[in-house]
Amino acid sequence: MVLVDIHCHILPGIDDGSKDWDTSIKLAKAAVKDGVTHAICTPHTLNGRYTNHKDDIIWLTDLYQKKLDEAKVPLTVFPGQEVRLSGDLIDALDQDDILFCDEDGTYMLLEFPSDDVPTYAQDTIFKVMQRGITPIIVHPERNKKILEEPTVLQELIEQGCLVQITASSYMGTFGKKIEEISRKFIEAGQCACFASDAHDLPKRQYQYSEALKKLSKEFGSDLAQQYQDNARAFVNGDNVQLDWRPLGKKKKFWLF
Repeated sequence: MVLVDIHCHILPGIDDGSKDWDTSIKLAKAAVKDGVTHAICTPHTLNGRYTNHKDDIIWLTDLYQKKLDEAKVPLTVFPGQEVRLSGDLIDALDQDDILFCDEDGTYMLLEFPSDDVPTYAQDTIFKVMQRGITPIIVHPERNKKILEEPTVLQELIEQGCLVQITASSYMGTFGKKIEEISRKFIEAGQCACFASDAHDLPKRQYQYSEALKKLSKEFGSDLAQQYQDNARAFVNGDNVQLDWRPLGKKKKFWLF
């Protein structure tokens, strides 16, 4: 079975994920134990703290693969980035300094600041999509603005974005509120796949397979398989579409 993790922070020493090679090997073993066979290594970039350049990530990922092979860890890794929405994004694209989920540059992981969806988000996304790039919004369920106003995500989906939810969010690791909004997005068809978003940090462990089992139990095995197929499609640059609907509105009860 092929299980692709499109979002994890397991390259050593370049962001808030793995701190060294020993940790990177440990995280790879944890991924394999969780059933992951292929992973896109996605260090942060353009987020104000980390700017990881394309060529550096490619070099480091190649070295990581060699170390994994030497350690006989059966994990295939690809270079990628978790790209923060910022005023520098379009320039970075112009300078060919952005990595995608696939070699053809079809899908790009896009992260918002943790507490907001900036007012210029839709304009920047429009410019990105004009280049034939589809943004995959990562972990929107943990964004403060979207938690307060879940329909903000719908506006981005209407624009053509896809969505990835963190497996641990759905498992309740970040609390009931985030678990519940994750479930609502899933129920409305507003999510394309899970990913681990693994770090060497508390609450950032692999729960990918566990989340898929829960998804299968709550929403059916077909949807769980679709999530796995979509993750694989992102790496291959194949077509992925959401069959989604607006979130249901709460009923109002009036007393007379």
